[in-house]
Amino acid sequence: MRLGGGLLVALAAAAAGAGWWLLAGLVLAAIAAGVTARVPEPGDAQVDRVVVAVARLAEVTVYAIAFGAYVFPAHRELAAAAFAVVVTGAGFAGLKIPTIVVRIAGVLLLLAGLVLVVVCVAVPPVGRADGLQPPDFAGVLVAAVLMLPFLRPGGREGAGRRVLFLAAVAVLAAFAALYQLGAVRLGLSLTSLRDLLSAADADSLQPLLTVVAVVATVVPALAAGAGVRARAGVPGLAGIAVAAVAAYFLPALPVLVVAGLVTVIELLLGVRARRYSEQRE
Repeated sequence: MRLGGGLLVALAAAAAGAGWWLLAGLVLAAIAAGVTARVPEPGDAQVDRVVVAVARLAEVTVYAIAFGAYVFPAHRELAAAAFAVVVTGAGFAGLKIPTIVVRIAGVLLLLAGLVLVVVCVAVPPVGRADGLQPPDFAGVLVAAVLMLPFLRPGGREGAGRRVLFLAAVAVLAAFAALYQLGAVRLGLSLTSLRDLLSAADADSLQPLLTVVAVVATVVPALAAGAGVRARAGVPGLAGIAVAAVAAYFLPALPVLVVAGLVTVIELLLGVRARRYSEQRE
């Protein structure tokens, strides 16, 4: 479920820096997610707990920004801050969505994504102002960092297959968006997926995109709120307040960068925890 909420804003941010090489960044992020799929969670040291809590809060802020931009565009900042407090706070308080509901929602999001891809590829783009430029390795690396948090699987059972599946979905969605809008136009708008439907002459699907945005942000934000409580305890409430302030004042790009970098640190701490466990054995 992370992927759906992340793609709402991360595709535009990554395309702004990498252009068509966003696809290479996605592949790089998928490789990193696959290689580290079986890395355990960081340990219970104070630094480990703080890093994991910050990683979940950064993801929450991304979902909040996406929710505000797609669902309440006229009051984007206020809606984003309220989302961070209400939805993440509910997850922190222990509200859980039944597993079967989460799975059904995941299937519906997948179907909606496939419909979007088919519509965008089937309708020829009106024009394309940009093409494939020489590779910008820094842009590719940044794109990979931005996408990494949302390509990581939720568990380690069958993690490799799930990473491969998530990567395929992300690449298809990115290709459809780049094909229909071009990299420049895709990278210009926070709500570029709405522009994508308009460009594909599919404005009738805009209400469906709103529903997708709600489901794709609320479900992972609830889970992230539970993760903050597990790692930070009551002080995590202060973190939720910080996330709300960040969602209100900050644009998506710096929040995505923080989420990506903290995810890298989280993975490194997981590697350290595994080595420590192996040494003890």
